[in-house]
Amino acid sequence: MDHPVKNGAPEISAVIPCRNEHSHIEACVLSLLGQEPVPGDFEVIVADGMSDDGTREILAQLARRNQRLRIIDNPAQTTACAMNLGIQHARGEFVAIMGAHSQYAPDYLRASLEVSRATGADNVGGSMVCRGETWLQQAIAIAHHSPFSVGGARWHNVAYEGPADTVFGGCYRREVFKRIGYFDESLLRNQDDELNLRLIRAGGKIWHSPAIRSSYCPRASLTALFRQYLQYGYWKVAVVKKHGRPASLRHLVPGFFVLALVLLPLLALLLPQFLWIWLILLGSYLLANFGATVLTAARSGWRFLPVLPLVFACYHFGYGIGFLRGLVGFVILRRAPSATFTRLTRAAG
Repeated sequence: MDHPVKNGAPEISAVIPCRNEHSHIEACVLSLLGQEPVPGDFEVIVADGMSDDGTREILAQLARRNQRLRIIDNPAQTTACAMNLGIQHARGEFVAIMGAHSQYAPDYLRASLEVSRATGADNVGGSMVCRGETWLQQAIAIAHHSPFSVGGARWHNVAYEGPADTVFGGCYRREVFKRIGYFDESLLRNQDDELNLRLIRAGGKIWHSPAIRSSYCPRASLTALFRQYLQYGYWKVAVVKKHGRPASLRHLVPGFFVLALVLLPLLALLLPQFLWIWLILLGSYLLANFGATVLTAARSGWRFLPVLPLVFACYHFGYGIGFLRGLVGFVILRRAPSATFTRLTRAAG
């Protein structure tokens, strides 16, 4: 049996929300159980959403071999509930939120503690390298790190060091949750963005460091990628509505771009000049997409050139269409979350 947590509370608790992750959970958990020694030790908590694909059996086997690992049930089967349950069961002074699709560098937890103490930040995170297995996954991965795909979000830049409005996962000081509350369980996506926005507005500090390293396996198809960003765009509106403003103006751009592409041809029926504006807007996007495709392919491999325009389009149009759906539902019609989007999000885990 591997090393158990020492007597007393560990310094850091790693919390993994999980549901039906048969293909990824073992590699994720082992990368955490194999962490380098951490001052004060650590524990790993998996909050499982009643998985029925063999995930629970894998977790049970791992838990029998390592007393650092604890499995708790998440009957609500949502990510925010899983994170909150994990935090409530955590014994550490620091709580690190992990991803079941990710694997972590051997010094991830130690580096998180060091950066947190050195900067005094309330939440720290770092370089999440997107790595695909298939040709298409690899294309999605390299697009993920392009400023064109995500509007220059700092946490997508693996080399960035400095303050940020959010980070991947995040290692929080436990007192943050006592100060500003837990993750919003009404949100099925963007829960971390919303909590980090609350943290910033409460005067907190979030820090991104390349010393904190992990890797992530992206979606395996264009359809799955489109649906993922459709959900991100949709639930982002719920965050904006709750706080009365976005964390960054870049969150608004895809939605208004898609809206313009739809409205301008209709307006051109009344004033033909709008057709020229539509052509200029569409042409500018196609030119920017082509430029980003060439630059990305030149850096990462020309074999990805044929599919990168579609990958970038999935990022932008998925998010933009989702944002407009959220705008109509949450803001204009003032309705509860769409049953379709709720079902899609739960199915995606």
